[in-house]
Amino acid sequence: MRCVTFDGLGAQVFADDRAQANGEHPFDLPQYQGAQILVVNANFGCGSSREHAPQAIIKWGIKAIVGESFAEIFFGNCVANGIPCVTAAPETVKRLQAMLQANPQASMSVDLATMQVSCGDAIAPISIGEGAKQMLTSGTWDSCAQLLQNEDEIGVAASKLPYLVWA
Repeated sequence: MRCVTFDGLGAQVFADDRAQANGEHPFDLPQYQGAQILVVNANFGCGSSREHAPQAIIKWGIKAIVGESFAEIFFGNCVANGIPCVTAAPETVKRLQAMLQANPQASMSVDLATMQVSCGDAIAPISIGEGAKQMLTSGTWDSCAQLLQNEDEIGVAASKLPYLVWA
């Protein structure tokens, strides 16, 4: 990690893994360019506790992640940035990966309203915690925007605190 901003992170997503794969990493293969949904295995994001990991994925163009499970801090950072991380049964994940490998241009979608992932003609159930689902579907995942929208109420509450001077 050599930066404190998120500028240019998209080009560096999975940099170490991609270097080790010598151009054979899915993010380097032409058939997967433009993909917006990432299909991953268990404990995805383990070791990626900084917000830079989800930011790099966002800047690459990923809009949702389907996986068997997610590291807790990574998951929280994704939700805080508006990326749904939904879980599916391991068999479902393997089937989706096989389908995408056979047909990288297959149409794929994640629907939080119906809690389903679809790929081609296949439809499978997905899950996400109710709190995260509510935040993502209502647009309240952006806590900074919520604070800015409620500045007046924050000022009123802050003015009542004896240890805080609200300007």
